[in-house]
Amino acid sequence: MSSTDTPTDDSQTEDAAAPIDNARNDLVARLTAHLGDGLIESHVTPGDDLWVRVARDSWVEAAEFSRTDLGFAYFSFLSGIDWMPSPFGRDMDAQVDLQLEADETDEAGTDKDDANDTVESGVAGGDTRFQVFARVNDVVNGLGITFKVDVPTSDLSVASWVGIYPGADWHERECWEMFGITFTDHPGLRHLYLPGEFEGNPLRKDYPLLARRMKPWPGIVDVEQMPEQEPDGDMPAADSAEAGDNNEAGDNSGGDA
Repeated sequence: MSSTDTPTDDSQTEDAAAPIDNARNDLVARLTAHLGDGLIESHVTPGDDLWVRVARDSWVEAAEFSRTDLGFAYFSFLSGIDWMPSPFGRDMDAQVDLQLEADETDEAGTDKDDANDTVESGVAGGDTRFQVFARVNDVVNGLGITFKVDVPTSDLSVASWVGIYPGADWHERECWEMFGITFTDHPGLRHLYLPGEFEGNPLRKDYPLLARRMKPWPGIVDVEQMPEQEPDGDMPAADSAEAGDNNEAGDNSGGDA
């Protein structure tokens, strides 16, 4: 059989054509070698970014290794997320979004509201309703890693990163305040935005946003319209007359003085 008659494997062709990101793949390999089973899942978008999900007991170890061994000395941010679909349905969504999606269906022909009942935990996966994620960067090589960790509902806590990245201090306070996730060994978890007697965690999906029920979101804001101008740029007649009266009053007052 000639070389031109040799059958080709489509999957091999696609794999050969897929871009390879050696720098980020090397980071995954080094993290895997150090954390072992503590690295649960990773996702590399070649030429773009890297996400790594680690076990809760490896959360601090991942931060330490990233800073001291991998050179990711810059702390970018830390926050939380609640993947649970809203128990209030779509009434908390912006009205403009509801209008745009009113007639849309997915490829299976089901309503989008039905599709939204499925929990999706983003790249690198997840097994819990709540997750904490943090971003660190190697500013020398222009690389970043977004770490994720599952936080079980039965024990909403994870170790603090403040001892490794001091900049995580206020970020962890905000996450504790908004999601109710405790950061053990944090030097001082206390309210950052809300008053001390505030009850609940506003960024949880099951926290009712009563303001949106009182007035559709985004609410209609009463704004006084600017006076319309004539095509030649002159003020409307009524405004011109008022301005003339004011000028006349000003001239009279000046003459009296």
